[in-house]
Amino acid sequence: MIFCCPACGSALEREDRALRCANGHSYDIARQGYVHLLPVKQMHAKIPGDTKQMVDARRVFLSGGYYDAFRDKLAELTDKYLPENGVILDAGCGEGYYTDAVRRALPPEADALVCGFDISKLAVAAAAKRYPRLELSVASCFAIPVADAAADLLLAIFSPIVPGEFARVVRPGGALLLAVAGPRHLFGLKEVLYEHPYENETRETVYPGFVLERRVPVRTTVVIRGQEAIHDLFAMTPYYWKTPADGAKRLGGLESLFTELGFDLLLYRRTEESE
Repeated sequence: MIFCCPACGSALEREDRALRCANGHSYDIARQGYVHLLPVKQMHAKIPGDTKQMVDARRVFLSGGYYDAFRDKLAELTDKYLPENGVILDAGCGEGYYTDAVRRALPPEADALVCGFDISKLAVAAAAKRYPRLELSVASCFAIPVADAAADLLLAIFSPIVPGEFARVVRPGGALLLAVAGPRHLFGLKEVLYEHPYENETRETVYPGFVLERRVPVRTTVVIRGQEAIHDLFAMTPYYWKTPADGAKRLGGLESLFTELGFDLLLYRRTEESE
């Protein structure tokens, strides 16, 4: 059990259908198999995180195989950088698509513990139902209910980046694997949505406690067929919330969309405490 009590930080032990700490705090295990470790004071909305519509759209779109190249490269790097008997923690795991892909790609002898959390209860419930072999919780990247130096490899796939918390939970010498959008990621989509589409900025960001070891680009192109699939892609992007009405209308009239996909996987190494 990698998760700890969000109230006092003590270790959690499984007892029947709940997790309990030595100080008497208890957290029920949902019927889907996940545990809710997000305190009320950290919930800035009645239902924080992704809505059911966003979760469903992402699940359906990803199952179409459009992002397979990115998924496969992520799994390859995870296998390379995870030590034997290692612990993987996926911060902002969503509905678990990448988390479980990483688990399935590991050789049986790796004997790894693969865990994930997300602030969206709806996303975590969907992940737990679909991928019962994952250890999952509802939690925030800004207050991760995990002990210090508990993770060998922390994944953050398009999730909020909280350097202080990430440095706290990754062991010295461990790894942080981030995913960011490449310069022309979804450029074909933006050409439809906006009159003046723009390329994403490429940055070499320094995070305290980590050193960047390598940047691995993943580039491909896809043709998305059918208005339903196009809308699912649109609904899982931040453009869904900030696109002018005329751009959304143009997209709604398409039956196929050609677009570039471009991801950068950034591998950071946690510095040793002596440094």
